[in-house]
Amino acid sequence: MRKYISGMNFLSKRAYQLTPYTAGEQPQDKKYIKLNTNENPYPPSPQINMEITASIAKLPLYPDPDSEELCEAIASIENIPKDCVFCGNGSDEVLAFVFYAFFDDELPLLFPDVTYSFYPVFANFYSIPVHRVPLDRNFKINAEDYFQSAGGVIFPNPNAPTGIYLETDNICRLLDYHADKVVAIDEAYIAFGGHSVAPLIKQYPNLLIVRTFSKSHSLAGLRVGYALGQPHLIKGLIRVKNSFNSYPVDRIAAVIARTAILDKEYYVGINKKVAATRDNFSTALLELGFNVLPSKANFIFASHTCMPAENLFSKLKERGILVRYFNQPRIDNYLRITIGTDKDMDKCIDVIRELLE
Repeated sequence: MRKYISGMNFLSKRAYQLTPYTAGEQPQDKKYIKLNTNENPYPPSPQINMEITASIAKLPLYPDPDSEELCEAIASIENIPKDCVFCGNGSDEVLAFVFYAFFDDELPLLFPDVTYSFYPVFANFYSIPVHRVPLDRNFKINAEDYFQSAGGVIFPNPNAPTGIYLETDNICRLLDYHADKVVAIDEAYIAFGGHSVAPLIKQYPNLLIVRTFSKSHSLAGLRVGYALGQPHLIKGLIRVKNSFNSYPVDRIAAVIARTAILDKEYYVGINKKVAATRDNFSTALLELGFNVLPSKANFIFASHTCMPAENLFSKLKERGILVRYFNQPRIDNYLRITIGTDKDMDKCIDVIRELLE
């Protein structure tokens, strides 16, 4: 018999058994330095303001169901055909379509034991069996560990929350081994370090890349994401979208995202600034006795032997600085700290130094 709890009596058994994703907290009780949700600290392209006004007049009309102008802009930047691009309402929606379109309930989906915590949520929602492949003792992905029977592979590169990047040659080995299955690479943070595997799309029919405008393009409030892959994979995503949630990217969001993707020079500049601040902040933490994992993302993952991560998390919050703490096996003594402006990170270091003293 199902055990009911107050207020949930009307849920289906399927909904009752779900374990939802938990996002980073967004407290409103006071002003915080917000270093817990991996947002870009710099404003979006200044060219966006000019484009928004012109698009408002077209709001009485439905948007293009296939976001063709946005897909064309992304394709031009990536030097691939337009039919190799799919756009959606945030990368999480795109990921949801990926899980439904390409991963079945017959063989387990492989992803790291320490990774983006939405993956097991999607898998549970779609009844996809999973096998969590342990990272090594240095929190790195070893390609050989994925050389096993599977229904597919997915992981972020750089990984989250570790920030560690997997080299392209190792991804090629995974693509070769799982040639008859989709290998999905979540490149949410690739703009801050490492090299995208997008140039491999023409070579590998099983490669699917998922990206977001939230981090690299300072558009977390917009919710636009996209996928890159050969046309047969893109058609699979379109098939799922139009069978489940046919709502396309809205008209204004598509215009903003298109303007952003075409202003490549601006975003290369601000993301280099984020990477430089990350490296300086990592050095400062190392000098304070932290263990800092080598990050290629817009965050770092660090622990200190003299102060438990949960305590440091609470004390930083008391001092008006939000970071992310994961009460999970293997990483419960680490904090994930988003990289803000130089001023933000200097303040964070000063407070940490005071707390350690």
